[in-house]
Amino acid sequence: MTNTSLQAHLQNAGYDLIDGPIRNHKPLQLWLKDGFNQAELYYESIHHAFASPVKLKTTKDPALAVDDKYKNDYAFQIGLTVVQEMLQSMGMQPIELSAAFQSGKKVSVSFKNTMTEMLPIGLLTDFFSQADFLHPNPILLRHANKNKLLLITGVVTAEQLVVEMDMDLKLNSKLLAGLKKSNKGKIEFSTSRNNTLKMVAGAARFPIAIKASRLDFDKGRFAGLSLVTDGRDLF
Repeated sequence: MTNTSLQAHLQNAGYDLIDGPIRNHKPLQLWLKDGFNQAELYYESIHHAFASPVKLKTTKDPALAVDDKYKNDYAFQIGLTVVQEMLQSMGMQPIELSAAFQSGKKVSVSFKNTMTEMLPIGLLTDFFSQADFLHPNPILLRHANKNKLLLITGVVTAEQLVVEMDMDLKLNSKLLAGLKKSNKGKIEFSTSRNNTLKMVAGAARFPIAIKASRLDFDKGRFAGLSLVTDGRDLF
């Protein structure tokens, strides 16, 4: 994925853009990362695996602002592919953009109305320092001792996907009307400078980026948390 201002802005704050077809990410989920395999959801919540007297509560992170001035720019056909996959991951009906537009200069992707929920690492450290398994679980213990467990500690969600497509050819009202009709009003289209098409889509709030840490255990004893969302695209 192109490392432009949106991606760099998130990475500077310890977040990675979600780079996959699944968007069910929530704070406190446990994911399993085994070798070179893709990370997969293991427990919907750490409370399904661990018990601790320390109470956990997510908070808003006002320090991380992700508005539509932060964009990722792509080559045209790559960008159309990214947008199609994004719409699908949001649960929206894909539209055949490549059939309508044969060529162009670039595609820019950004998001609007974002919100960040996170848990302080200090609070999580206290939780695990006093935690125990809910019940004897040898498989969970093996994964923990081999440091295969990833904990989502923060999630950025958005209400709208914003796409700008710079075309080679001048857009016309007939083409724009056809696009609006094809998606039954769920995606807004507008034009500017005659050859730039803007698309705004969003049926419900959806996750766009996450912060995650690896749980470090040493022979059954909690040893700490280490940030893993530094551009390695594990999710």
